[in-house]
Amino acid sequence: MLNIFQQAEHAMLPKMTAAERSRQEFAKSFKQHIQANFLPAVTSAYFKRAVPAYAEEKGEAPTDYREARTAFQDDPLFQFYLSSQRVSQELMWFGVNESITRQLDELKQQAEQLPATGGTLEIDDDFTVPKYVSSLDIHCMPGGYVGKDGSDPLHAGALYDRGVYLYAMGYMGPNNDDMGRSVCNYITRNLLDFKPMKILDIGCTVGHSTLPYAELFPNAEVTAIDVAGSCVTYAHYRAEAMGLPVHFKQRNAEATGFEDESFDLVVSHILLHETSKKAMPKIFNECHRILKPGGYMIHADLPPFENMDAYTQLILDNETWYNNEPFWSAMREMDQIELAKKAGFAEEDIFFDTAGMAIMEQARQAELDVADAVEELGEREFTAGEYAPGGGWEVLVGKK
Repeated sequence: MLNIFQQAEHAMLPKMTAAERSRQEFAKSFKQHIQANFLPAVTSAYFKRAVPAYAEEKGEAPTDYREARTAFQDDPLFQFYLSSQRVSQELMWFGVNESITRQLDELKQQAEQLPATGGTLEIDDDFTVPKYVSSLDIHCMPGGYVGKDGSDPLHAGALYDRGVYLYAMGYMGPNNDDMGRSVCNYITRNLLDFKPMKILDIGCTVGHSTLPYAELFPNAEVTAIDVAGSCVTYAHYRAEAMGLPVHFKQRNAEATGFEDESFDLVVSHILLHETSKKAMPKIFNECHRILKPGGYMIHADLPPFENMDAYTQLILDNETWYNNEPFWSAMREMDQIELAKKAGFAEEDIFFDTAGMAIMEQARQAELDVADAVEELGEREFTAGEYAPGGGWEVLVGKK
Protein backbone atom coordinates (compact mmCIF):
# COMPACT_ATOMS: atom_id res chain seq x y z
CA MET A 1 0.00 0.00 0.00
CA LEU A 2 2.77 2.42 0.92
CA ASN A 3 4.46 2.38 -2.47
CA ILE A 4 1.42 2.11 -4.74
CA PHE A 5 1.15 5.84 -5.32
CA GLN A 6 4.20 7.73 -6.54
CA GLN A 7 4.11 11.51 -6.31
CA ALA A 8 2.56 13.10 -9.38
CA GLU A 9 4.82 15.49 -11.26
CA HIS A 10 3.92 19.12 -11.87
CA ALA A 11 5.82 22.08 -13.26
CA MET A 12 6.96 23.41 -9.86
CA LEU A 13 8.16 20.10 -8.43
CA PRO A 14 11.95 19.82 -8.79
CA LYS A 15 13.13 17.03 -11.07
CA MET A 16 15.43 14.41 -9.59
CA THR A 17 18.48 12.70 -10.96
CA ALA A 18 18.53 8.92 -10.64
CA ALA A 19 20.88 9.19 -7.67
CA GLU A 20 18.71 11.80 -5.94
CA ARG A 21 15.57 9.75 -6.46
CA SER A 22 17.33 6.69 -5.09
CA ARG A 23 18.36 8.50 -1.91
CA GLN A 24 14.87 9.89 -1.40
CA GLU A 25 13.23 6.53 -1.99
CA PHE A 26 15.65 4.98 0.50
CA ALA A 27 14.53 7.47 3.18
CA LYS A 28 10.88 6.65 2.45
CA SER A 29 11.51 2.91 2.47
CA PHE A 30 13.49 3.22 5.69
CA LYS A 31 10.50 4.92 7.31
CA GLN A 32 8.28 2.11 6.06
CA HIS A 33 10.71 -0.49 7.41
CA ILE A 34 10.70 1.18 10.82
CA GLN A 35 6.91 1.11 11.00
CA ALA A 36 6.46 -2.38 9.57
CA ASN A 37 9.34 -4.17 11.29
CA PHE A 38 10.80 -2.15 14.17
CA LEU A 39 7.55 -0.92 15.72
CA PRO A 40 5.97 -4.37 16.32
CA ALA A 41 9.08 -5.41 18.26
CA VAL A 42 8.98 -2.14 20.21
CA THR A 43 5.31 -2.72 21.03
CA SER A 44 6.07 -6.22 22.27
CA ALA A 45 8.94 -4.97 24.44
CA TYR A 46 6.75 -2.29 25.98
CA PHE A 47 4.03 -4.70 27.10
CA LYS A 48 6.34 -7.59 28.02
CA ARG A 49 9.12 -5.66 29.76
CA ALA A 50 8.23 -2.07 30.57
CA VAL A 51 4.64 -2.46 31.77
CA PRO A 52 5.30 -5.35 34.22
CA ALA A 53 8.36 -3.59 35.67
CA TYR A 54 6.46 -0.32 36.08
CA ALA A 55 3.45 -2.07 37.61
CA GLU A 56 5.66 -3.89 40.09
CA GLU A 57 7.22 -0.61 41.20
CA LYS A 58 4.15 1.66 41.08
CA GLY A 59 1.35 -0.79 41.73
CA GLU A 60 -0.38 -0.23 38.38
CA ALA A 61 0.35 -0.05 34.66
CA PRO A 62 1.07 3.32 33.01
CA THR A 63 -2.13 5.29 32.49
CA ASP A 64 -0.93 8.04 30.13
CA TYR A 65 1.95 8.95 27.84
CA ARG A 66 3.99 10.57 30.62
CA GLU A 67 3.94 7.42 32.74
CA ALA A 68 4.52 5.28 29.66
CA ARG A 69 7.66 7.29 28.82
CA THR A 70 8.95 6.91 32.38
CA ALA A 71 8.42 3.18 32.11
CA PHE A 72 10.02 2.75 28.69
CA GLN A 73 12.54 5.53 28.06
CA ASP A 74 15.61 3.54 29.14
CA ASP A 75 14.76 0.44 27.11
CA PRO A 76 17.53 -0.08 24.48
CA LEU A 77 15.10 -1.26 21.80
CA PHE A 78 12.91 1.81 22.29
CA GLN A 79 15.99 4.05 22.10
CA PHE A 80 17.07 2.32 18.88
CA TYR A 81 13.60 2.89 17.42
CA LEU A 82 13.70 6.59 18.34
CA SER A 83 17.18 7.03 16.88
CA SER A 84 16.10 5.32 13.65
CA GLN A 85 13.08 7.60 13.35
CA ARG A 86 15.21 10.72 13.75
CA VAL A 87 17.83 9.49 11.27
CA SER A 88 15.15 8.70 8.69
CA GLN A 89 13.73 12.22 9.06
CA GLU A 90 17.09 13.91 8.60
CA LEU A 91 17.98 11.67 5.65
CA MET A 92 14.67 12.61 4.05
CA TRP A 93 15.29 16.37 4.21
CA PHE A 94 18.90 16.00 3.11
CA GLY A 95 17.90 13.94 0.09
CA VAL A 96 15.22 16.43 -0.99
CA ASN A 97 17.29 19.53 -0.40
CA GLU A 98 20.05 18.66 -2.83
CA SER A 99 17.72 18.41 -5.83
CA ILE A 100 15.99 21.70 -4.96
CA THR A 101 19.19 23.66 -4.45
CA ARG A 102 20.43 22.47 -7.83
CA GLN A 103 17.31 23.71 -9.63
CA LEU A 104 16.22 26.91 -7.89
CA ASP A 105 17.01 29.14 -10.86
CA GLU A 106 15.02 26.86 -13.16
CA LEU A 107 12.07 26.86 -10.74
CA LYS A 108 12.02 30.67 -10.70
CA GLN A 109 12.03 30.75 -14.49
CA GLN A 110 9.27 28.14 -14.58
CA ALA A 111 7.12 30.16 -12.18
CA GLU A 112 7.29 33.18 -14.49
CA GLN A 113 6.11 31.15 -17.49
CA LEU A 114 3.04 29.48 -15.95
CA PRO A 115 -0.34 30.28 -17.52
CA ALA A 116 -2.64 32.33 -15.28
CA THR A 117 -5.65 30.57 -13.78
CA GLY A 118 -7.34 33.52 -12.08
CA GLY A 119 -5.73 32.78 -8.75
CA THR A 120 -3.87 35.53 -6.88
CA LEU A 121 -0.96 35.93 -4.46
CA GLU A 122 -0.78 38.46 -1.62
CA ILE A 123 2.43 38.81 0.39
CA ASP A 124 2.78 41.29 3.28
CA ASP A 125 6.37 42.59 3.45
CA ASP A 126 5.74 43.90 6.97
CA PHE A 127 4.18 40.68 8.26
CA THR A 128 5.41 39.31 11.58
CA VAL A 129 5.47 35.50 11.69
CA PRO A 130 4.45 34.14 15.12
CA LYS A 131 7.40 32.91 17.16
CA TYR A 132 5.81 29.49 17.60
CA VAL A 133 6.37 29.04 13.86
CA SER A 134 9.55 31.03 13.22
CA SER A 135 11.61 29.96 16.23
CA LEU A 136 12.21 26.32 15.32
CA ASP A 137 12.64 23.95 12.42
CA ILE A 138 9.25 22.23 12.67
CA HIS A 139 9.46 18.47 12.04
CA CYS A 140 13.22 18.99 11.57
CA MET A 141 12.63 20.70 8.21
CA PRO A 142 15.67 22.96 7.65
CA GLY A 143 14.44 26.51 8.19
CA GLY A 144 10.94 25.33 9.03
CA TYR A 145 7.96 26.72 7.15
CA VAL A 146 9.47 30.19 6.81
CA GLY A 147 12.76 28.97 5.35
CA LYS A 148 16.29 29.89 6.30
CA ASP A 149 17.32 33.56 6.41
CA GLY A 150 18.21 34.74 2.94
CA SER A 151 16.84 31.67 1.19
CA ASP A 152 14.82 31.94 -2.00
CA PRO A 153 11.04 32.22 -1.42
CA LEU A 154 10.45 29.06 -3.46
CA HIS A 155 12.92 26.94 -1.52
CA ALA A 156 10.90 26.16 1.63
CA GLY A 157 7.76 25.39 -0.35
CA ALA A 158 9.50 23.04 -2.75
CA LEU A 159 11.24 21.33 0.18
CA TYR A 160 7.92 20.77 1.93
CA ASP A 161 6.14 19.63 -1.24
CA ARG A 162 8.48 16.71 -1.81
CA GLY A 163 9.33 16.14 1.85
CA VAL A 164 5.76 15.66 3.05
CA TYR A 165 5.19 13.01 0.40
CA LEU A 166 8.19 11.03 1.65
CA TYR A 167 7.25 11.61 5.30
CA ALA A 168 3.76 10.25 4.67
CA MET A 169 5.28 7.29 2.78
CA GLY A 170 2.82 7.82 -0.06
CA TYR A 171 -0.27 7.85 2.16
CA MET A 172 -1.12 11.42 1.11
CA GLY A 173 -1.69 10.25 -2.45
CA PRO A 174 -0.08 11.37 -5.72
CA ASN A 175 -0.75 15.07 -5.06
CA ASN A 176 -0.25 15.01 -1.27
CA ASP A 177 -3.89 16.09 -1.03
CA ASP A 178 -5.56 13.24 0.83
CA MET A 179 -6.67 15.30 3.82
CA GLY A 180 -8.40 17.95 1.73
CA ARG A 181 -9.89 15.37 -0.62
CA SER A 182 -11.11 13.30 2.32
CA VAL A 183 -12.79 16.30 3.96
CA CYS A 184 -14.40 17.30 0.64
CA ASN A 185 -15.81 13.78 0.38
CA TYR A 186 -17.04 14.02 3.96
CA ILE A 187 -18.86 17.28 3.21
CA THR A 188 -20.60 16.01 0.08
CA ARG A 189 -21.65 12.76 1.77
CA ASN A 190 -22.66 14.01 5.21
CA LEU A 191 -23.63 17.69 4.86
CA LEU A 192 -26.07 17.03 2.04
CA ASP A 193 -27.72 20.44 1.80
CA PHE A 194 -24.50 22.38 2.31
CA LYS A 195 -23.18 24.08 -0.84
CA PRO A 196 -20.28 26.38 0.13
CA MET A 197 -19.61 29.25 -2.24
CA LYS A 198 -16.82 30.97 -0.28
CA ILE A 199 -14.21 28.67 1.27
CA LEU A 200 -11.19 29.54 3.42
CA ASP A 201 -8.32 27.15 4.18
CA ILE A 202 -6.29 28.37 7.17
CA GLY A 203 -2.69 27.26 7.68
CA CYS A 204 -2.52 26.05 4.09
CA THR A 205 1.30 25.68 3.80
CA VAL A 206 1.82 24.87 0.08
CA GLY A 207 -1.85 24.28 -0.69
CA HIS A 208 -1.81 20.49 -0.77
CA SER A 209 -5.16 20.22 0.96
CA THR A 210 -6.51 23.43 -0.54
CA LEU A 211 -6.66 22.39 -4.17
CA PRO A 212 -9.31 19.65 -3.78
CA TYR A 213 -11.79 22.36 -2.73
CA ALA A 214 -11.09 24.29 -5.95
CA GLU A 215 -11.46 21.06 -7.92
CA LEU A 216 -14.51 19.53 -6.20
CA PHE A 217 -16.37 22.81 -5.55
CA PRO A 218 -15.67 24.50 -8.92
CA ASN A 219 -18.31 27.20 -8.41
CA ALA A 220 -16.84 28.31 -5.10
CA GLU A 221 -14.27 31.03 -4.47
CA VAL A 222 -11.39 29.41 -2.60
CA THR A 223 -8.98 31.42 -0.45
CA ALA A 224 -6.03 30.03 1.50
CA ILE A 225 -3.84 31.68 4.12
CA ASP A 226 -0.61 30.91 5.95
CA VAL A 227 1.85 32.87 8.07
CA ALA A 228 4.80 31.67 5.99
CA GLY A 229 5.24 33.83 2.92
CA SER A 230 7.60 31.28 1.41
CA CYS A 231 4.92 28.60 1.57
CA VAL A 232 2.08 30.66 0.10
CA THR A 233 4.38 31.91 -2.67
CA TYR A 234 5.17 28.36 -3.71
CA ALA A 235 1.52 27.38 -3.16
CA HIS A 236 0.39 30.00 -5.66
CA TYR A 237 2.72 28.81 -8.39
CA ARG A 238 1.98 25.17 -7.60
CA ALA A 239 -1.76 25.86 -8.00
CA GLU A 240 -1.08 27.69 -11.28
CA ALA A 241 0.96 24.70 -12.48
CA MET A 242 -1.98 22.39 -11.67
CA GLY A 243 -4.52 24.69 -13.31
CA LEU A 244 -6.62 25.47 -10.23
CA PRO A 245 -7.54 29.07 -9.23
CA VAL A 246 -6.99 29.87 -5.54
CA HIS A 247 -6.37 33.19 -3.77
CA PHE A 248 -3.31 32.70 -1.55
CA LYS A 249 -2.56 35.30 1.13
CA GLN A 250 0.02 35.68 3.88
CA ARG A 251 -2.18 36.09 6.93
CA ASN A 252 -2.49 34.78 10.47
CA ALA A 253 -5.36 32.43 11.37
CA GLU A 254 -5.53 34.10 14.79
CA ALA A 255 -6.55 37.40 13.18
CA THR A 256 -7.25 36.98 9.48
CA GLY A 257 -8.29 40.53 8.64
CA PHE A 258 -11.40 39.34 6.78
CA GLU A 259 -14.76 40.95 7.45
CA ASP A 260 -17.35 39.36 9.73
CA GLU A 261 -19.40 36.57 8.15
CA SER A 262 -17.23 36.33 5.03
CA PHE A 263 -17.13 32.56 4.45
CA ASP A 264 -19.48 29.59 4.20
CA LEU A 265 -16.74 27.11 5.11
CA VAL A 266 -13.51 27.47 7.08
CA VAL A 267 -11.21 24.44 7.10
CA SER A 268 -7.78 23.47 8.36
CA HIS A 269 -5.67 20.36 7.86
CA ILE A 270 -3.09 19.38 10.51
CA LEU A 271 -2.89 23.03 11.55
CA LEU A 272 -3.98 22.74 15.18
CA HIS A 273 -0.99 20.70 16.35
CA GLU A 274 1.33 23.34 14.84
CA THR A 275 -0.09 26.15 16.96
CA SER A 276 0.42 27.17 20.57
CA LYS A 277 -2.00 26.88 23.48
CA LYS A 278 -2.50 30.65 23.36
CA ALA A 279 -3.13 30.63 19.61
CA MET A 280 -5.76 27.88 19.47
CA PRO A 281 -8.56 29.76 21.30
CA LYS A 282 -7.92 32.79 19.08
CA ILE A 283 -8.17 30.61 15.96
CA PHE A 284 -11.50 29.14 17.09
CA ASN A 285 -12.81 32.62 17.87
CA GLU A 286 -11.72 33.87 14.47
CA CYS A 287 -13.36 30.93 12.69
CA HIS A 288 -16.68 31.75 14.34
CA ARG A 289 -16.36 35.47 13.55
CA ILE A 290 -15.70 35.10 9.83
CA LEU A 291 -18.27 32.33 9.26
CA LYS A 292 -21.67 33.17 7.86
CA PRO A 293 -24.70 31.90 9.84
CA GLY A 294 -25.23 28.28 8.84
CA GLY A 295 -21.57 27.95 7.82
CA TYR A 296 -19.22 25.22 8.98
CA MET A 297 -15.80 25.08 10.64
CA ILE A 298 -13.94 21.80 10.03
CA HIS A 299 -10.50 21.02 11.47
CA ALA A 300 -8.84 17.78 10.31
CA ASP A 301 -6.08 16.39 12.51
CA LEU A 302 -5.28 13.35 14.64
CA PRO A 303 -7.56 12.46 17.56
CA PRO A 304 -7.23 13.69 21.16
CA PHE A 305 -5.26 11.56 23.61
CA GLU A 306 -8.41 10.69 25.53
CA ASN A 307 -9.33 8.30 22.70
CA MET A 308 -6.06 6.36 22.96
CA ASP A 309 -4.33 3.98 25.36
CA ALA A 310 -1.11 5.03 27.11
CA TYR A 311 1.18 3.26 24.64
CA THR A 312 -0.42 4.83 21.58
CA GLN A 313 -0.17 8.22 23.26
CA LEU A 314 3.53 7.56 23.86
CA ILE A 315 4.25 6.72 20.21
CA LEU A 316 2.57 9.94 19.07
CA ASP A 317 4.23 11.97 21.82
CA ASN A 318 7.58 11.01 20.30
CA GLU A 319 6.91 13.66 17.63
CA THR A 320 7.09 16.31 20.34
CA TRP A 321 10.26 14.96 21.88
CA TYR A 322 12.24 13.94 18.82
CA ASN A 323 10.77 15.61 15.72
CA ASN A 324 10.50 19.29 16.72
CA GLU A 325 6.71 19.22 17.14
CA PRO A 326 6.38 21.11 20.45
CA PHE A 327 2.58 21.50 20.33
CA TRP A 328 1.78 17.99 19.03
CA SER A 329 0.98 16.56 22.47
CA ALA A 330 -0.33 19.79 24.01
CA MET A 331 -3.03 20.06 21.34
CA ARG A 332 -4.29 16.57 22.11
CA GLU A 333 -4.85 17.46 25.74
CA MET A 334 -6.92 20.54 25.00
CA ASP A 335 -10.72 20.34 25.12
CA GLN A 336 -11.52 21.37 21.57
CA ILE A 337 -15.26 21.06 22.10
CA GLU A 338 -15.01 23.55 24.95
CA LEU A 339 -12.88 25.88 22.83
CA ALA A 340 -15.53 25.83 20.12
CA LYS A 341 -18.29 26.51 22.66
CA LYS A 342 -16.41 29.49 24.07
CA ALA A 343 -15.94 30.80 20.54
CA GLY A 344 -19.73 30.89 20.10
CA PHE A 345 -20.65 27.54 18.53
CA ALA A 346 -23.66 25.85 20.12
CA GLU A 347 -22.84 22.63 21.97
CA GLU A 348 -25.32 20.62 19.90
CA ASP A 349 -23.61 21.80 16.70
CA ILE A 350 -20.07 20.69 17.65
CA PHE A 351 -18.85 17.12 17.24
CA PHE A 352 -15.93 14.89 16.31
CA ASP A 353 -16.25 12.53 13.36
CA THR A 354 -14.08 10.54 10.95
CA ALA A 355 -13.50 11.44 7.31
CA GLY A 356 -12.55 8.27 5.48
CA MET A 357 -9.18 8.46 3.72
CA ALA A 358 -9.71 9.14 0.03
CA ILE A 359 -6.47 7.33 -0.76
CA MET A 360 -7.93 4.08 0.59
CA GLU A 361 -10.97 4.42 -1.62
CA GLN A 362 -8.80 5.30 -4.60
CA ALA A 363 -6.75 2.17 -4.07
CA ARG A 364 -9.86 0.01 -3.87
CA GLN A 365 -11.36 1.55 -6.98
CA ALA A 366 -8.14 0.86 -8.85
CA GLU A 367 -8.33 -2.75 -7.64
CA LEU A 368 -4.82 -2.56 -6.25
CA ASP A 369 -3.39 -4.56 -3.37
CA VAL A 370 -4.96 -2.97 -0.31
CA ALA A 371 -4.32 -5.65 2.27
CA ASP A 372 -3.26 -2.93 4.69
CA ALA A 373 -6.49 -1.00 4.20
CA VAL A 374 -9.28 -1.46 6.73
CA GLU A 375 -12.37 -3.50 5.87
CA GLU A 376 -14.76 -0.67 6.61
CA LEU A 377 -13.45 2.88 6.79
CA GLY A 378 -13.49 4.39 10.25
CA GLU A 379 -14.72 1.33 12.14
CA ARG A 380 -11.72 0.58 14.34
CA GLU A 381 -9.76 2.58 16.88
CA PHE A 382 -6.43 4.27 16.31
CA THR A 383 -3.46 1.88 16.50
CA ALA A 384 0.04 3.05 17.31
CA GLY A 385 2.08 3.64 14.19
CA GLU A 386 -0.83 4.13 11.81
CA TYR A 387 -0.83 7.22 9.65
CA ALA A 388 -4.52 7.91 10.28
CA PRO A 389 -7.00 6.43 12.79
CA GLY A 390 -8.72 3.39 11.37
CA GLY A 391 -8.30 4.56 7.79
CA GLY A 392 -9.72 8.03 8.35
CA TRP A 393 -8.92 11.54 9.52
CA GLU A 394 -10.39 12.87 12.75
CA VAL A 395 -12.45 15.99 12.02
CA LEU A 396 -13.83 18.51 14.48
CA VAL A 397 -17.01 19.98 12.99
CA GLY A 398 -18.78 23.11 14.20
CA LYS A 399 -21.83 24.77 12.63
CA LYS A 400 -22.55 28.42 13.23
